[in-house]
Order: sequence, then C-alpha cells, then structure tokens
Amino acid sequence: MTVKSLIGGHVSVAGGLATGGLKYMAEIGAEMIQVFVTNPRGWALTEGKPAEDAKLAESGVETYIHVPYLVNFGSPSAETLGNSIAIVRHTLRRGVETGAKGVVVHTGSAVTQSREEALRQLHDNLLPLLEEIPEGGPDLLLEPMAGQGAMLCATVQDLEPYLAALDWHPRACVCLDTCHAFAAGHDLAAAGGVKETLDALHTIAPGRLKLIHANDSKDVCGAKKDRHENIGAGHIGAEPFGDLMRHPAAAGIPLCIETPGKAPKHAEDITLLKKLRDC
Repeated sequence: MTVKSLIGGHVSVAGGLATGGLKYMAEIGAEMIQVFVTNPRGWALTEGKPAEDAKLAESGVETYIHVPYLVNFGSPSAETLGNSIAIVRHTLRRGVETGAKGVVVHTGSAVTQSREEALRQLHDNLLPLLEEIPEGGPDLLLEPMAGQGAMLCATVQDLEPYLAALDWHPRACVCLDTCHAFAAGHDLAAAGGVKETLDALHTIAPGRLKLIHANDSKDVCGAKKDRHENIGAGHIGAEPFGDLMRHPAAAGIPLCIETPGKAPKHAEDITLLKKLRDC
C-alpha cells in the first residue's frame, strides 16, 4: 500500500514557535509544517525558548526548518561564508532541540568566482557540518534554485556535481521546489514532464528526496525567476501536483506550500492538494 504524502505549509510562529506555529497549522489544515527559527533575512543566532521547543518536539508534528536566505557556501566573501557556517550549524542544533526532521538550505551561488572554486569551498566548509549532525538529528536538505545568475544548482542534473562535492554524504538530502524546478527549465506542466523530472532525480540521487516545496509559478518554464503562485493559479497548473504525488520517487514525501497570501489562501492551496492526493 502506497504511503500518502503529508501536505502542509510554511507557518507563522507569531506567539511562539510551537504555540503560534501549531495554531497556524490548525487554521490552514496542514498535516506538517516548516518554520523559521531565526530572522530569515539576517544572521542573528536566535536562541529558542525551552518550553516552546519541548512543546513542538513532543507534539509529534513532522517539522522542517528553513535556514535564512542569506546563506551561501559558494560566496567569495569570507564574511558571508563565515556567517553561513555559523547559522547553518546553529540551525542544525535548533533542529535537534525541536525534533525537526530536516533543515532546508538553498544551494547558493558562485557569484564572481568559478563554479569549481565554489564547489571546492562547499566541500571544505559544508561537509564538516554534515559530519557534526548527531544520530537522530535532522538531515540537511539541499534546495536547488531557479537558475538565475551563477547559481551552483538549479536543474536536477546539477545535483550530481553538487552532491559529489559533498562526497555523497548520507545526511545530504534534497528538497525539490516545484517553482524553482520549473523556472530552471523542467517543464512540469508538459505531458510527462513530472515523470521525466522525478525519474532523473531518482537516477541521480535515489532515496535522497525528503521534502517537496509545492509552489506554482507566476512565470513561464525556463524564465529563471523565483516567483511563487498559488496552486493552480500559475503556469504549472494543478494537475501536475497530482502527478507528482503519484510518482514512486515522491511516495510518502511531504509537500509544503510556500505560496502567496495569508491563512485563507494557504488553506485553499492545502485543500486543493489534498483533493489531488486523494482522488
């Protein structure tokens, strides 16, 4: 019997990581959640509140943490690299404290240096953090980007050299964002497009897909623009999300929306994804 994918979303934690996060989860009908534990646009190493951490860990809710957007292990800036190391290490520790299943990190950009230099830098600085993850701690989920600029990883095929730079470490896993993949050129809206993309992912990194960011796209396939849209309201459309959940490589993998709007729109997106899953 196929295990059904949990469907949830990135939730507001106003009022407390667990108190606010679980309240928003209930409001939108989510079955799993993703949260920020620090300012998503800063470098602050924000400590948690033990009571909130324990409440979330003991809730049994499948939880993922997204690191701040500024993280870039391919950056030629020593300051950015140092801050990236510190905040990913911090977020992985917060993942242990909250019982999170995974910590999501963007795969970064070479900016002005060569791809080879950036991947060597990735090896030297991110691999040690993977080694520090304790048994039972969260996996690090690498999220390919939309392909703009000097991004190190956008297409599914880009994951092969990226994971190789990390010595195919067993804690280096994948978070596939549907909007990013579409923007990078994977035509999920075309007949067979979802199958082709997930077949390729399974061939390159079997068993490493751990989370799907389910987002429609405001822009056309290959636009290299990271602009999320509500499910069914963009250029991907609703049906491909059903195809995605029926693909063997995505069996039982949770889907997390990061779509525009507030709770009512998020509830609509989750309801639609549940219908596509259960039909």
